[in-house]
Amino acid sequence: MVRLGHADHSWVNPDRPDLLLFDYVQRIADALDACAPEGERLRVVHIGGAGMTLPRYVAATRPTSAQIVLEPDVALIEEVRATIPLPKHSGIKVRPIDGRAGIAAMPDDYADVVIVDAFAGTQVPAELTTVGFFGDLRRVLRASGMAIVNLTDHRDLHYTRRVLAGARVLWPNVLLSAEPGTLKGKRFGNLLVFAGATALPEAALQRKAASAAFPYRIVSGRHLDRFVGTARPFSDMAPEPSPEPPSGSTSWF
Repeated sequence: MVRLGHADHSWVNPDRPDLLLFDYVQRIADALDACAPEGERLRVVHIGGAGMTLPRYVAATRPTSAQIVLEPDVALIEEVRATIPLPKHSGIKVRPIDGRAGIAAMPDDYADVVIVDAFAGTQVPAELTTVGFFGDLRRVLRASGMAIVNLTDHRDLHYTRRVLAGARVLWPNVLLSAEPGTLKGKRFGNLLVFAGATALPEAALQRKAASAAFPYRIVSGRHLDRFVGTARPFSDMAPEPSPEPPSGSTSWF
């Protein structure tokens, strides 16, 4: 377990990288499994590293995949490498740089998938959910690529609505995934935004959602339209981090 402060950020079984403890991480893995045929090589960029659970998962399920992890916490990288080292020849390259700067330095049309799963303490950094950042993210993605953004929110989900509004400025295809209690604003939790220039694997995700150990919902189409409503996107001039978790919350990040 990688714990930063009072929050658990990663769980890793180095001998079984296909075992995923956190439910939102399993949901991201479901999307990765659905975005290309089984075993097919992918180029994946991970913004946020922690224990590198998902890079290990991709390396195990899609050998020869090229992966880049953008993680600015050098001390954390060193501790993870010492305690739970990456497997040899994993194809995982870790760059000690923050997500915004790391994406800005990447070439056009590079990645099949970009996963934004980064936290400053217990909050998603403000600069990673603006229209400006999403524009750079789309530039780095291939035409058929998919962006996955992990958020945390609660109550009226106003923050999530604004992030979705920003994603819909850049991508014609956007989905939202959440556990029912979180989606209804009853509990603080993780919500995932999936975005792409081409069709997303919605049918496959709906099947995964229905059969998951912890069932979740996929929101799309007119239901997503109603959910977003009149929310305004975040801009680089007025960004905001995700809400702080309620006192005593035990959510994972």
